[in-house]
Amino acid sequence: MMDRVGIPNKLIKEKSPYLLQHAYNPVDWYPWGDDAFQKAKIEDRPIFLSIGYATCHWCHVMAHESFEDEKVAELMNETFVNIKVDREERPDIDAIYMSVCQMMTGGGGWPLTIIMTPDKKPFYAATYIPKESKFGRMGLLDLIAIIKDKWEKEKTKIIKSADDITESIKTFSNEGPGEDFNKEISDSALNQFISSFDEKYGGFGRAPKFPSPHNFLFLLRYYNRTKNKQALDMVRKSLDEMLLGGIFDHIGYGFHRYSTDRFWRLPHFEKMLYDQAMLIMAYTEGYLVTKKDDYKYTVEKIIDYILRVMKSKEGGFFSAEDADSEGEEGKFYVWSIKEIREVLNKEESDIIEKVYNLSEEGNFEDEATGRRLGVNIFYQNQTLDKLREELQLEDIEKRLEKIREKLFNEREKREKPLLDDKILVDWNGLMIAALSKAYMVLGNEKYIQAATDATEFILGGLDKNKRLFHMYREGQWKVYGNLDDYAFMIWGIIELYEATFEIRYLETALKLSEDAFKYFADYDRGGFYFTPNDNEELLIRNKEIYDGAIPSGNSVMMLNLLRLARITGRTELEDSAFGIYRAFSKSIKSMPMGYSFLLCGVEFAIGEGLEIVIVGDKSANETKNIVKIINEKFLPNKVMLLKPIDEKEAQRVHNLAEYTLNQNLINDKTTVYICKNFVCNNPTNKPEEVKRLIN
Repeated sequence: MMDRVGIPNKLIKEKSPYLLQHAYNPVDWYPWGDDAFQKAKIEDRPIFLSIGYATCHWCHVMAHESFEDEKVAELMNETFVNIKVDREERPDIDAIYMSVCQMMTGGGGWPLTIIMTPDKKPFYAATYIPKESKFGRMGLLDLIAIIKDKWEKEKTKIIKSADDITESIKTFSNEGPGEDFNKEISDSALNQFISSFDEKYGGFGRAPKFPSPHNFLFLLRYYNRTKNKQALDMVRKSLDEMLLGGIFDHIGYGFHRYSTDRFWRLPHFEKMLYDQAMLIMAYTEGYLVTKKDDYKYTVEKIIDYILRVMKSKEGGFFSAEDADSEGEEGKFYVWSIKEIREVLNKEESDIIEKVYNLSEEGNFEDEATGRRLGVNIFYQNQTLDKLREELQLEDIEKRLEKIREKLFNEREKREKPLLDDKILVDWNGLMIAALSKAYMVLGNEKYIQAATDATEFILGGLDKNKRLFHMYREGQWKVYGNLDDYAFMIWGIIELYEATFEIRYLETALKLSEDAFKYFADYDRGGFYFTPNDNEELLIRNKEIYDGAIPSGNSVMMLNLLRLARITGRTELEDSAFGIYRAFSKSIKSMPMGYSFLLCGVEFAIGEGLEIVIVGDKSANETKNIVKIINEKFLPNKVMLLKPIDEKEAQRVHNLAEYTLNQNLINDKTTVYICKNFVCNNPTNKPEEVKRLIN
């Protein structure tokens, strides 16, 4: 948290919560901008670039150890021009220098530390740096002294090194177009997922474990096409274990960022909006495929958390909740047995201690030493069905709900973690998509209202040229949108259209797609750049395809374009989607499982296509009944279009999709036109025939 003592530095006028946390550091921080670079050139100093975000635990640690320390600050101010960047406000800057760090060190993460020349060329990269050297890791005090000495004595050598690093990054980012895809690329990805799958605890790899929900979205699509049971089993096992584990907040709901152990028990406690959105989608689709009530419950509880904590009064969604409160990671979430027993009666505490593995010595261990700390995180190691039998409690769900409510009310009295209240357009696009999907499956009107509110808020923030911004906070929109902002909003608005059949949303999705081509397209090699073509000049103009914590903008655009092509009949959009794959095919073939959301697009293209046009009044019960029949089935390769019976509204649909011109009502009843695998069936008014055709 920001210590409001002394004279503020140049970050004080910023909107980013992360930058404001450092506004009273003794380090003379600059925000990213011309002032800092001009100063570095005039005074011939290297630049110390520090990139982080408001809810980053190790960013807090480095700030407290070093950036709040007068001695360190004095040396930094003498040696460097110091720049702070919020990676969530400026993902374009972060993406470039994270690539530099990964290339130079073999790893990356936050806080990200880059030392570079005044013309933005890097020559040193690291993540967290302690104040003093220890355990083989160089400390900041020693590093500053070394950099200062080398800059004074070996500047020519440093500049040559920075030039070489910059050229390497440029070469790496300019991959040429390759081959088209086929189903073998999905088969290769499946085999890689099988090889890294943790059969005992679910997820992939050992520790730390990230949810990476887009992996499950791909596996569900692969299962849908091939009926390969291993693909479904990996999803089910993972979704089950994550829900039981401590990575899920069993008291206040929502998922923590990742698990520090193999078992999903000990979380890194921050909660990110994008994780909630992607997990809503994974559990919603998991429910569609399996009809497992636990997955429906999970969707409902994540959304309860989102609407309670993360929704702004304007309608958009906040970015994150911190891991720390009162200076300690996880303090808001952990309980001693004494605290539990003060809130609950003996019968209740006996139940909760058994269900969630709570103990006197605590089940919460220090991440570094493994020592138990006398407090507990809530996790289950067996299902409620087994516990019902073991505890002989038929009404265990009702009892747990009542107990959790008591503990939740008590927990609300604690000092809460920092809420990062900036609104990011890309992450909001993910949440709009998630809420729209959840509404289509579960039918809760609150979900579609929240999705609509967020969409209208963001579209209301377009500039005079109808252009998206990236970030909003305290009444101000900042930074023109990057590719992710466009790709994720298009995704969200397509889902919102299929949930509401409001024609203006389909028109908006197409308009934003046109703008994506206008500002981001690489017409020479295919795909889309991350930054717009009128952006400030950075070290490189990069293109991203790796599906990391969230899907890449290129992966999402591939699926967006395929869906819009099928909805409108515009085959040139499909050609552009295939061009995205070709642009990155060499990277994809080398490690297919690293591009799992892009493979969702591949599955859409090679799977059984299903185009559904409904002609009728969307408010009529017969139309709603048909839509419900369609939405109850997992049909990842379907697109839906509704042609209204009102002539003016029907004309708007014709303008977007000419092929609907002659699709009309039959017998004055809602009529459904279904085409499957490029073959069209006879139109029908009968719900049972719709069910047969989609099956």
